[in-house]
Amino acid sequence: MVAIIRTQFESATGTKMTQEKMKLAVAQAAVDYIKPRLRDDSIVGVGTGSTANCFIDALAQVKDRFAAAVASSEATAERLRGHGIDVLDLNSVSQMEFYIDGADEFDPYMNLIKGGGGALTREKIVAAVAKEFVCIVDQSKQVDLLGAFPLPVEVIPMARSYVGRQLAALGGQPVYREGCVTDNGNVILDLHDLEILDPKALEVQLNNIVGVVTNGLFAQRGADLILMGTPEGVQTLKR
Repeated sequence: MVAIIRTQFESATGTKMTQEKMKLAVAQAAVDYIKPRLRDDSIVGVGTGSTANCFIDALAQVKDRFAAAVASSEATAERLRGHGIDVLDLNSVSQMEFYIDGADEFDPYMNLIKGGGGALTREKIVAAVAKEFVCIVDQSKQVDLLGAFPLPVEVIPMARSYVGRQLAALGGQPVYREGCVTDNGNVILDLHDLEILDPKALEVQLNNIVGVVTNGLFAQRGADLILMGTPEGVQTLKR
């Protein structure tokens, strides 16, 4: 289970924050969290999506305090470079202090569903390398049980129909994400109507289906810390 450690930010006026302001607040909270531990040789992993974009914009304020970033998507790399932040290929990086990214859902055990933006495979790879995974979300992403948000599964194109049948056999409804080709050249099936009772076991089971590249469950390597925007401020949640 997770515990609320503290509230890191509160509205100075006492008014409740909108969802967009929550995203800006958690992005700034993430920068404030990593800033004291950044060094000249630090590498920061950065995720993909609207909340991650807010983090990139805030990270630009301290770009002189770390060496470079690793991006989980081409879109993220472009935004980082637009702020004058060097972007490295992960193969040239031996260690990474932080990975900062959002999520589509998270449960009381800090298991996540990610991949609404289609970057789940690269996100999972970068998260695996980082020493600490800091997840930044707004309160709407908090759930008791994962699965209300359709679970993305990245699939090699020729295996789409086969994988779809295997996913349907699990009791969910796989839906081909029309017009989506990942940065890896693959397609995505979104698995609807599936209550995820054991995220760790399901993550492994899905990855063992031939033709699946990976799936959007981040349970084997979940978040280490969650910064969650609420109408009253940003809460810090930790295992």
